[in-house]
Amino acid sequence: MYNGQAQQDKFALKLLHEKRNGFFVECGSHNAIIINNTYLLEKQYDWKGIMIEYDITHLNSYKMHRPNSIHVIQDATTIDYKQLFETNHAPFSIDYLQIDLEPSNNSTLQTLQKIDRDVMDTYQFATVTFEHDLYGGSEIYLQTRNKSRDIFKRRGYINLFEDINNGGVNPYEDWYVHPDLVDMEYVTKLIQMNEKHYIRCGISERSINWQDIEY
Repeated sequence: MYNGQAQQDKFALKLLHEKRNGFFVECGSHNAIIINNTYLLEKQYDWKGIMIEYDITHLNSYKMHRPNSIHVIQDATTIDYKQLFETNHAPFSIDYLQIDLEPSNNSTLQTLQKIDRDVMDTYQFATVTFEHDLYGGSEIYLQTRNKSRDIFKRRGYINLFEDINNGGVNPYEDWYVHPDLVDMEYVTKLIQMNEKHYIRCGISERSINWQDIEY
């Protein structure tokens, strides 16, 4: 049923109790359908949002398969997010933010830093999936994870699922929620339910396989 590579769409839906007519911001949309974290949200739950992608070859597919969303073909590190959100009437409480770019060239962290500067004083995100690719092992991946965690913590987000891994290897993402926009009783329940699934994984002392997450 779920379409995200690690069921990021399931994460957003579960934390928002299967919300309909939500709004997302997707940095790094890639393919319109295949392993796309927002396709199911738009097609089955009537969400809409802003799809940001550097590669223009995806645009025709977006127009065909994702007609309800706004398609921005631009380097995510250079966008004026305040202007983008205002022009497209984004709600101040956005349901899902995805940042899935290239930690290897620092674009993932730079995009988060730009969003932090441009809009995080005004806009909040109920759920967030952030790719850091810690498994890459070099300093740039570690800095991407650590500096992003500092930003989200300063902004009041809870790192609900830390260092998501795939099948027990290669930790690569953190998944966040904002306590003002989600059911915190449910969040507390998820934390308790999933504590037993955390393992040491590579250079991560605390990592969870997305396939083991219980909702």
